[in-house]
Amino acid sequence: MTETKQLGALSHLKVLDLSRVLAGPWCTQMLADLGADVIKVERPGAGDDTRHWGPPFLKDAEGNDTDQATYFTSCNRNKRSITIDMAKPEGQALIRQMALRSDILVENFKVGGLASYGLDYANLKEINPRLIYCSITGFGQDGPYAERAGYDLMIQAMTGMMSITGRPDDVPGGGPQRVGVALTDLFTGVYATSAILAALEVRNRTGAGQLIDMALLDVGMAILANQAAGFVNTGNVPHRQGNSHPSLAPYQDFPTEDGAMLLAIGNDGQFARFCEAAGRPEWAADPRFGSNTLRVRHREVLIPAMQAHTRTQTTAQWIALLEKKAVPCGPINDIGQAFDDEQVKARGLHIKQAVASDLYERTAIESIAGVASPLRLTATPPVLIRPPPGLGEHTDEVLAELGLGASEMAALRATGVV
Repeated sequence: MTETKQLGALSHLKVLDLSRVLAGPWCTQMLADLGADVIKVERPGAGDDTRHWGPPFLKDAEGNDTDQATYFTSCNRNKRSITIDMAKPEGQALIRQMALRSDILVENFKVGGLASYGLDYANLKEINPRLIYCSITGFGQDGPYAERAGYDLMIQAMTGMMSITGRPDDVPGGGPQRVGVALTDLFTGVYATSAILAALEVRNRTGAGQLIDMALLDVGMAILANQAAGFVNTGNVPHRQGNSHPSLAPYQDFPTEDGAMLLAIGNDGQFARFCEAAGRPEWAADPRFGSNTLRVRHREVLIPAMQAHTRTQTTAQWIALLEKKAVPCGPINDIGQAFDDEQVKARGLHIKQAVASDLYERTAIESIAGVASPLRLTATPPVLIRPPPGLGEHTDEVLAELGLGASEMAALRATGVV
């Protein structure tokens, strides 16, 4: 993913982004990476909440902190920013003009929050029946919790995600834990993108847009995946078990002479190859460990024996030995070590974008780093056109596209509409 003028797969689409924080912006960044023209509407003077969610903050050319939080940059590249006060009738009129010209609208206001402004789906459908309107909320458009605000941490707790994350209660450090990133927000953004692309296919056939109702709660339940399947089919409630796997063994972290490594053995052949490489062929021949099901059943015997043995060599030695035998293993990196990994470098996952915006010059920010899109389309790869925008950086540009002249823009600024 490099700076390019190449058209992306969605370069023919216009997206009106009324979302903020993470789930909605993650969705619209995916669309922007695929080439869509995404216009992000922000509050005058304040902008997206995540512009201020620091530390950490972006550094200036001398390495000093600025007032620009890095959080915002994680989900807002390739977008244009315009500031509009949608509480004012003039601001609402501007957004309706933009919606008329848009293919997709993404918002994450509370249920009914945009209806009072006339910016809900029912109203905008009247002026643009082709509009695909994606609404992201905590609990969906209906049900007893519909009007509640939803936050990722709350959803991780409510869905049971935290109940299966972390060490068991009876070991040091035990207790429920949140996942280290806002998992349900991120997955909601990805699911929303998938739903939007499906709705585009329907529109290609029928000419009509539709409303998409995305809820963090729904996504949080869905991504419980095999853990949920186990419960609904057996009635057995899963519990925390640290880094071990409920259905596979050995599939967890193991101590080494200088730290730890991760073993992800998923079948009997891999286990046999591990035993051969480790010089313990008797484990593979032991009837207690003859299948994955048996290894799970007898993990209390197998895992301590393996842990004692893996301590005899360093992490690097084990990885070098096991990779030759096609046994899935690897280091347990911190994020700095992950970015220093040769494969991460070879895939070009660490990107840097030069900043030309006057709105960043006051803080002397010269570039903004990020992580490349993981989408690898050979004919229409993701594009890298714009760094995360300064607040209102493209206001004049977008207003001019709507047909407004300099005097009209000045009047809107004078009254605080933009």
